[in-house]
Amino acid sequence: MSIIVKFFAAPDDASAASALQTGPGRAFESLSFGNFDPEEAVVEWECLLAGGSFEELVEAGEPRIVAGQDDDGCVVFAISPRLSNALAGADRSTLRDIAASWAVERAEDGEVIDTDVADAILGDLAALVSSARRQSQGVYCWVA
Repeated sequence: MSIIVKFFAAPDDASAASALQTGPGRAFESLSFGNFDPEEAVVEWECLLAGGSFEELVEAGEPRIVAGQDDDGCVVFAISPRLSNALAGADRSTLRDIAASWAVERAEDGEVIDTDVADAILGDLAALVSSARRQSQGVYCWVA
């Protein structure tokens, strides 16, 4: 699997959608990661942090696609308000526990994600969410 994943802060869906072709670039505060399925991950993180089932969230339309096609080419999707709230409200210990649980879930599906890497992803994303909220922005994800 070779996927480029960039979480970024943007003032609204239209601004976030403008990143579709080239990614968020320098126009937006962003984080870069790779080699995991972020659409699946955000749903799993929301389940782990805020409860609910994976199937319920997917049926509810999570993650919400802002631009692009999720079956070919780049896509931009929004981080749900519920996940944003949970990330912003989580302390470091909780984020570490969620990262470890997520790494175990991925391993059960045959995908290896190092626990330290998972912890860094969730910790950095929580910080980005907190920064975005202070600026009245949302958090989005660009995938290529």
